[in-house]
Amino acid sequence: MSGISKERKRGQLAALSIAAVVIIVGVPLWWKTTETYRAWLPVSQIKELDILQLQLSADVEVVFARGTVTPEQQKKVPLTLTQDDEHIVDENTSLRYKYETKYRTATIMEEDALNQPTAAEADLSLHTLSESPCGSLVVYVIPEMSLLLPKDVDVYVGQRRTALLRIGAQMRVGRTLEQLLAHLEPRLKQVLQVMSFSHTDITAALSDRVRLSPGNKDSIADSMRAFKSSPGYEITFSLLNPDPQSHRLHWDIEGAVETYIQPLLTKLAPLANFSIDSQTLYYTMLGVNPRYDSTYGRYTLNSDSLAHVINPVEARLGSNAASSNPVLNFLLYVPDANHSPLHIHDSHKQEVISNAFHSPRWGGIMVYNVNDFHGPEAVFPVNINIDMTKVMGVFLAQLRLLLGVQSSTPPPGFLMAPCSSVGLADWELDRLMWSRTVENVATATTTITSLAQLLDQIGNIVINDNIAEQVSSAVSSLQLAVAELEAGNLGFALQYSKEAILASERAFFDPSLLHLLYFPDDQKFAIYIPLFLPMCVPILLSLLKIVSEARKKRKEKLAKKD
Repeated sequence: MSGISKERKRGQLAALSIAAVVIIVGVPLWWKTTETYRAWLPVSQIKELDILQLQLSADVEVVFARGTVTPEQQKKVPLTLTQDDEHIVDENTSLRYKYETKYRTATIMEEDALNQPTAAEADLSLHTLSESPCGSLVVYVIPEMSLLLPKDVDVYVGQRRTALLRIGAQMRVGRTLEQLLAHLEPRLKQVLQVMSFSHTDITAALSDRVRLSPGNKDSIADSMRAFKSSPGYEITFSLLNPDPQSHRLHWDIEGAVETYIQPLLTKLAPLANFSIDSQTLYYTMLGVNPRYDSTYGRYTLNSDSLAHVINPVEARLGSNAASSNPVLNFLLYVPDANHSPLHIHDSHKQEVISNAFHSPRWGGIMVYNVNDFHGPEAVFPVNINIDMTKVMGVFLAQLRLLLGVQSSTPPPGFLMAPCSSVGLADWELDRLMWSRTVENVATATTTITSLAQLLDQIGNIVINDNIAEQVSSAVSSLQLAVAELEAGNLGFALQYSKEAILASERAFFDPSLLHLLYFPDDQKFAIYIPLFLPMCVPILLSLLKIVSEARKKRKEKLAKKD
């Protein structure tokens, strides 16, 4: 009897030992080795970014030329004034514009520059004296009788970051400096909106984050026309020759790009990287048949049919599969001999002077007629040299629109300097940098907060160290970009915003996020039950038997005591 009890006790100890090993060692080990790895994320900082409060700070310097202020007024300058303008876009987004305006009188060298015969020469002379930093403006106030500006012009906007402002006729000697500044304020605000940033443009740049009101139709149209902000763009120039048997076309695209396009792209280098390629496509026809206008003896393309031109042609263009950057397509189409000359008409049935059109966020097409280059007795194929100056003038204007350089109508009394050979004024670059920086910040915050919400809702997604590093980098870059915007350092703010959008998109589109996304709990049970059930049943039965015997012994002891 004692041998049987020892054997039973040994069995009970074995069962308890196995159960203890399973519970103490096996279950934690299984739990640790099968859990989803989720690296730490700065969740609290991401939640702070969900409420975006942007402050844009611009430095403005107002310089009074000789004859614009009295000696009494000169005693109160230099003077610095700060003006704040706050706008609530929605419940999670607010904008604040801070203008720090410094008033001073012109130096002797600046006075000499303002004595130039024309405003353009004065603008160039002032630029050689000192170069204003990125994002800042200098406004020179000139006397009413100055010959630099025509009589009907009050403001001249130059190619750099300077403007000439004529003082109003109502200002007489004896007015106080405060009255003079109050008189200049409306015009200064207009200059800022033209040369720096406007609330309409900044709100349009937030389109990824907030819904634009219907009242901003012009800004919506401009933002929908231009490509979204991207670290890089691919530019493709294509020559379409549908009739190579009649026309042997020659175009110096390499020289034209170097002369007309490359200076603009060099100036836009802080915004993005650009790559350019070209191609010639033969036997490529338009997707629509042009109509013959017997009145003028030519073929026409109406505005209604232009939308059907792009898709058939786009299928022949090809694409760079190795790059994910947006592609800007510029097509030069030479009509075949049977449909020449070909002219584009607008919605009012009027001939388009440039004979070209552009498609938002795609590119532009120009029709180049060559029937005037040869007579009816010409021997085909005819050698034709394309006038690249004419072609590149059109493509350069389309490129500006597609990249977001807005050529808006200036306010009354403004005279804008003609476009330089570079194709972009310094203040136009600043204006584009302001909107692109805000757009990058808005897009990156939306991406990173969406990713945080997704990871919080779906616990099966693996968060590896690389993703956590990219998220932390994006959050840090966003904080730095917002801080640099507030400090008025536009160049640094743009750079940090580009880093933020790159890091946020790398984290959001990381393929490792999908590995365990579609691995629900019922599949886990289907895998683990066949493994654990055969092992757990004997252990559970042994434990139940041990518990029942312990209860039985306890009852027997109580019965003996009674």
